Amino acid sequence: MKINKQDILKALETISAPGDGQNMVESGAVTNVVTFADEVIVDITITNPSLQAKKKTEVDIMKTIHDIVYEKAKITVNVKVDAPTQSAPNVIKGKSIPGIQNIIAVASGKGGVGKSTVTANLAVTLAKMGFKVGVLDADIYGPSMPIMFDVELERPLAVTIDGKSKMRPVENYGVKLLSIGFFTKPDQAVVWRGPMAAKALNQMIFDAAWGELDFMLIDLPPGTGDIHLSIMQSLPITGAVVVSTPQNVALADAKKGVAMFQQESINVPVLGIIENMAYFTPEELPDHKYYIFGKEGAKNLSEDLKVPFLGQLPLVQSIREAGDVGRPAALQTATPLEQAFEKLTQNVVEEVVRRNDDLPPTEAIKITTMAGCSAVNKK
Repeated sequence: MKINKQDILKALETISAPGDGQNMVESGAVTNVVTFADEVIVDITITNPSLQAKKKTEVDIMKTIHDIVYEKAKITVNVKVDAPTQSAPNVIKGKSIPGIQNIIAVASGKGGVGKSTVTANLAVTLAKMGFKVGVLDADIYGPSMPIMFDVELERPLAVTIDGKSKMRPVENYGVKLLSIGFFTKPDQAVVWRGPMAAKALNQMIFDAAWGELDFMLIDLPPGTGDIHLSIMQSLPITGAVVVSTPQNVALADAKKGVAMFQQESINVPVLGIIENMAYFTPEELPDHKYYIFGKEGAKNLSEDLKVPFLGQLPLVQSIREAGDVGRPAALQTATPLEQAFEKLTQNVVEEVVRRNDDLPPTEAIKITTMAGCSAVNKK
């Protein structure tokens, strides 16, 4: 069988080199392809110098060509490493998704503090204010947005935009939504390594027809890890909001979350801290506040870290119930909860406006691996 060079290139467009968000051909990693009868030679340059990355690249290329082009092809892969020895020049990167004005990362150092609940209610409140809003559920291993927006059974449809097939986000309550939860079964665990998770996120970011948005909220997983770096590598984040409860254990992790965004190599503006489950007020005693998890811990942390305090949210059973039935509590009208979320959202919007007036656009970051350690550089 005579193998065609174009078939090889088309096959290589289905995979990416370690550390690259784009496919091997689009990113320029593939520098040359030579075919002769049933023989193929692929020259590729990667930025990851580890032996594991080089071996994975070689195996991925051979497997892809065998699976897609010709299973008996004789393949030679020449892997060249071009790892940067210093940070790339600082170039401010424009918005990666045309039409999206502000990208807000909602993070928490610790799980279980209500980050996703806050994200959902911020989104619907922004939509009620008249903004065009989208939510990217980046919590790959614990997606909850489909439940909170009552769209568990929905699936994104394919649409053609400028000749390219795109995913149309699912929409409810005036909010556009994409989540890995749309592509997995309810009882299916997502057991993926970092590169697979990053690839799925890139598809939801760049292969989706988001349209015009004033705000995209990104619901990040707890902690400070691979997914966070992948998101900040892919997109110039306008600013970050950190959610915490008042208790010391949560505050210690929230402090790490703020520190991650403030690292010189990342430098994403922290718009502020939200204190969730700040106090409990029983219905029969509306004038009483019980500080179950401690009093004003997140507020004090914001003062210590010199970042804005965006507001408090009470510990209320109806917030949990509303999320469980897929109707965020902020949709309720003429209630103290609606007022609390409106005030909180107004504070977030004000901080975004102040940030855009006072600071230059955020730079996306470039992630490389050098000498076995993770290094983060500006793009």
